[in-house]
Amino acid sequence: MSSYEDRLKALRAQLVRQKLDGFVVPLTDEHMSEYVGAYAQRLAWLTGFQGSAGSAVVLPQEAAIFVDGRYTLQVREQVDGAHWQYESVPQTSIAAWLKDHAGQGARIGYDPWLHTRAWVEQATQALAEKGAELVAVDTNPVDAVWPDRPARSDAKLVVHGDRFAGRSAAEKRAAMADWLVSKKADAVVLSALDSIAWTFNIRGKDVDRTPVALAYAIVHADATADLYVAPEKMDEAVAQHLGNAVRVLDAETFAAALQDFAGKTVVADPERAVAAIFTGLDQGGATVLSLRDPAVLPKAIKNDIEIAGHKAAQARDGAALSRFLHWASVEAPKGGLTELSASDRLEAFRKETGLLEDLSFDTISGAGPNGAVVHYRAEEKTNRPIELNSLYLVDSGGQYRDGTTDVTRTLAIGTPTDEMRRRFTLVLKGHVALARAIFPKGTRGGQLDVLARQYLWAEGLDYAHGTGHGVGSFLSVHEGPQRIATFGGGDEPLVAGMILSNEPGYYKTGEYGIRIENLVLVEERTVPGAEKAMLGFETLTFAPIDRALISIDLLSSEERAWIDAYHAAVLDLVGPQLEGDALVWLKAACAPL
Repeated sequence: MSSYEDRLKALRAQLVRQKLDGFVVPLTDEHMSEYVGAYAQRLAWLTGFQGSAGSAVVLPQEAAIFVDGRYTLQVREQVDGAHWQYESVPQTSIAAWLKDHAGQGARIGYDPWLHTRAWVEQATQALAEKGAELVAVDTNPVDAVWPDRPARSDAKLVVHGDRFAGRSAAEKRAAMADWLVSKKADAVVLSALDSIAWTFNIRGKDVDRTPVALAYAIVHADATADLYVAPEKMDEAVAQHLGNAVRVLDAETFAAALQDFAGKTVVADPERAVAAIFTGLDQGGATVLSLRDPAVLPKAIKNDIEIAGHKAAQARDGAALSRFLHWASVEAPKGGLTELSASDRLEAFRKETGLLEDLSFDTISGAGPNGAVVHYRAEEKTNRPIELNSLYLVDSGGQYRDGTTDVTRTLAIGTPTDEMRRRFTLVLKGHVALARAIFPKGTRGGQLDVLARQYLWAEGLDYAHGTGHGVGSFLSVHEGPQRIATFGGGDEPLVAGMILSNEPGYYKTGEYGIRIENLVLVEERTVPGAEKAMLGFETLTFAPIDRALISIDLLSSEERAWIDAYHAAVLDLVGPQLEGDALVWLKAACAPL
């Protein structure tokens, strides 16, 4: 179809055919994934929005797109305001907007495979107050008018061996079975793709940047399991790996299988399982326990093998990033570099390791004002030159079999202004404060968030994103349940073995962006005279922080000591992997302040 306006018209015509007065289009898939396969990119196809979180509502005469603070600038650049209203969450919600905008008696459609049960209940209640109703559709109307919609990936499943996983799939199922017995439950439905990948020690290539396979699973209290997957995705190696205790069934039969639990107690996760799963279990006569997916917490707490693998991946990735930083220090001041040419070169350095499976997300390569767009993604029409006397922000990561990386560096190209240096140093002070934190067992991420913001707050500044997210083990670069944030999570107690990001930032709209991101490992800490068990962070990411942006006079002696010790560690770990001019540059970049 020729334009986004035509697509919107086509969808409205389809709604008339399906006797609907509106439809809700979320950016997710049947597994409530953050990053979705091409076949599920309905929001992007309909609106042009390329962010990783958002939703839209289409009514006969108006339409709205809903995004959070990370995408306030991006949505205006990518989605036509002549046809779409821009709405900010959490200030408003789809349910609240529908209550105000849907007509009396309207039938508003939704796909029950793309929403949680809680969302359905909230929207149903809001519409009922308007005398309108929420209607589950059998056929998604977007799919009906999307002529060249990509097919689902048919890529084969891949075995993720115990030498990377550190624990066999049979052990994981046995632990899950014990948990089910403790809850007096017969089975648990797993629908989150990373939970299935972790539980069965399998990976896949069905979603860009995240090595998961499209599947569902049901694990039973006797430690057997049913894995629902398209038959063409299986091969003999995977079948042997799964063993006799795992029945492999066609994914097409999953919905019907939910009806087979009459008289049984089944666990489903209200955050990760879609409304259709709960409806199927209810209709089949099961007693449903709404509990968190039992893979979520053990997946987040990395074992010794996973931690060792992650450190190996970080050492390799840090060397690739340091080669890039050296290259950029030489090439960027000459002129001629762009956001896309720089991110392509960074990916090439990672590929030269010979072990890169994929990037862990689309590189955020933001020059000057584009660096102020928090989740910016460079494309041909937005591609800026990296100019002299500006800031360049690059947030990137790699997927390796032994670990997933995520790192942000902000570079001064030429001479930074005093304001740039001051604000960079405030961000750095917050980064160091969080890296150095020692806290009691049971502390939540939300309790630590202020450590990273305090120096910005003192000058009336802030940033509109969380300070830290969990990271998977050759899995999702954004992994729960742990977060360091005062909003949208942050209530999960931190546990030794969890990996998180430490990424405070500052963004001056229309001018520049600053972010400093390393990954950290939660570890037990021995504190002399301590009266309770304590935790702290071990920094895992090793690449130089741009000394040209540091105002040394703003640093305390403890902060200077931390930065010097960090750079000494970078030199020790990365130095032996570099040679020639790159090594000379690294030694200068890591010199004591």
